[in-house]
Amino acid sequence: MGKLTASKVRGAKPRIGPNGQPVRTTFQDGDGLILSCAPTGAKSWVLRVQVEGKRRDIGLGAVDVDGAGRKAFGAEDDRLAAAPLMLKRSLTLAEAREKAAALRKLAKTGADPVLERDRERKCVPTFAEAAKKAHAELAKGWSAKTGKAFLASLEQHAVPKLGSLKVNAIGSAELIASLAPIWTDKPVMARKVRSRIGQVLAYAKAQGWRSEALPDMRELRSGLSKQKRGGHFAAMPFADLPEFFTNECAKDNAASRSAVLFAILTAARSGEVRHATWERIDLGAQTWSRPAEIMKMSEPHIVTLSKAAIALLENYTPKDMRSGLIFAGPRGGPLSDMALTKLLRSAGRTETVHGFRSTFRDWAAEKMPTIPAMVAEMALAHKVGTATEQAYLRSDLRDMRRDLMEAWGRYVSPSLSGVADNVTAISKAAG
Repeated sequence: MGKLTASKVRGAKPRIGPNGQPVRTTFQDGDGLILSCAPTGAKSWVLRVQVEGKRRDIGLGAVDVDGAGRKAFGAEDDRLAAAPLMLKRSLTLAEAREKAAALRKLAKTGADPVLERDRERKCVPTFAEAAKKAHAELAKGWSAKTGKAFLASLEQHAVPKLGSLKVNAIGSAELIASLAPIWTDKPVMARKVRSRIGQVLAYAKAQGWRSEALPDMRELRSGLSKQKRGGHFAAMPFADLPEFFTNECAKDNAASRSAVLFAILTAARSGEVRHATWERIDLGAQTWSRPAEIMKMSEPHIVTLSKAAIALLENYTPKDMRSGLIFAGPRGGPLSDMALTKLLRSAGRTETVHGFRSTFRDWAAEKMPTIPAMVAEMALAHKVGTATEQAYLRSDLRDMRRDLMEAWGRYVSPSLSGVADNVTAISKAAG
């Protein structure tokens, strides 16, 4: 049984020497394990053993009080408990005793405990290498799209600055230097990259490749300029939408224009519209069944199509040509996101295609107060409610969504909806 306790380790301080200045002070735990407290207050573990008849003091690592060194970006990472003991450079009292016992045993057999301690430390990978290793392991629980985005964003925005650095040499300063070029220009991507770098470093720590605590979020905020508030996609005020829609309908039915108008009527994301196929459209049932592979949440989703949306599709594509991609690009493949954006810019608009989802949500909140907010969220293919609520909510509220989307179609385009005036009619079912 050792002499030290966790509370004694926490409260240990260097003693004051004859000159009134603090001096290095040691505290014995037993069996050669020593707590060394430097004049600065820094604490470390030392093992004193006999190797080939000579006394040797072997540094084991810094003191980790109560496991504080395991905190990653403010959250506990339980995987660190599995890190190889010899690679850990920040140890709790229990870990120091365990590491000391292992090295004492080696010393008694005639082996060099220092060589054993340092054997695996020489294999610390660079950030670029660790990112690939982390991706290979973590991506097992991700979709292909998420895994691809993880690695691509790091290779583009993190590897140029951090790639050649060993993962145990990356601190706040290095992380700030890698994020600074995109922090204000691409705030959304910057936050994703910051999180993904944190995942790589947390994985590295779990593997024993680094012992230092991960960069503190407060230090990062202090070292980076303040991002603009919001970061939302620019959206058109819903009051402006009917006029915009009518003006665009009067022009030629180019693929990019029709795709934008369809995105508006369905409140869909750009990628979902660009990859939409006729095989997923049921004109009779007035539905668009979207497969998981084109959805952000990687879950299939059924869109209820309004009369306006059906009319747009029928006007755009002759009956005998309704197969494959609905809105194909010049070469037969999907349109690019830029093609849709260019259409908006040609119309003199500064908003984004994605912003029409926000336009729809604002309209639903203000003009359809009798429709529960959950219905509008489901129409946007958002997850709604807590995990418990989701478990009990078996309905997709399709009838209510159909009422909502029909009212939206009438508001956006009365002519395509077959009504004379731009009036938002609410069915009895919606109430």
